[in-house]
Amino acid sequence: MMTILKKHWPEYLMEGAGLGFFMISACLFVAVLEHPSSPAHIAISDPMTRRALMGIAMGLTAISIIYSPWGKQSGAHINPSVTLTFLRLGKVRAVDAAFYVIAQFAGAAAGVLAAHILIGKLASHPRVNYAATFPGMEGVIIAFIAEAVISFILMTVVLNVSNTPRIARYTGIFAGLLIAAYITFEAPISGMSMNPARSLGSSLFANNHAGLWIYFTAPLFGMLLAAEAYVRVKGTAAVSCAKLHHQNDKRCIHCRHPGAVRTENIHAINEKVMI
Repeated sequence: MMTILKKHWPEYLMEGAGLGFFMISACLFVAVLEHPSSPAHIAISDPMTRRALMGIAMGLTAISIIYSPWGKQSGAHINPSVTLTFLRLGKVRAVDAAFYVIAQFAGAAAGVLAAHILIGKLASHPRVNYAATFPGMEGVIIAFIAEAVISFILMTVVLNVSNTPRIARYTGIFAGLLIAAYITFEAPISGMSMNPARSLGSSLFANNHAGLWIYFTAPLFGMLLAAEAYVRVKGTAAVSCAKLHHQNDKRCIHCRHPGAVRTENIHAINEKVMI
């Protein structure tokens, strides 16, 4: 474990920093669009329009993280549910998965703290509330189902796109578009989390843990179900790597590739060196 930690600690920090940046962005954009005194909130009276703008902002944030140098190296999971799903698929070592998850939870909390420092009381206003996620008016059961469904769709898209050589490099764009659409249309139902670290990071500062169990269970359930469906149809060998963007010159600790690699060669590399 210590040997792997010494070798892979940069990727762990990148995962934490990636989710931290995502949370800073979430808190800032919620403040801009939802705080009652914000000029943007005053100018845009329609809630769905504001959600659409929020979706675009967070979709672009996710895309920026995935295609950033750090995202290209760590794989830009920035979500324990994603990491644990790739662990189930045999594409992430257990030790790496453990440190990824720890880093993601720490990064989410650090990101919300940073947002609190940056915008102060704006972040704690009830309409902003540290970008916390809560079940909608339909109740916790519907919220659980909705979270599971959107997580299932996201992982299904990620697996199919990232393992199709012709379009693999666009996996991050597909993921960002889904996030934008989910925030616009699904957020009123479940809060649109898909990420236990993201939800816990907000709830620690919002001091409201209502429905938190949903975000710890439904996203993982949905993504694991998507992984199971994918491998039953195409087989585990069809999953090339745990990275969302592999067509770059960054090292990969998951398939042990030291630098750039052609997408069509990833399968062969995995078969030879993946543990």
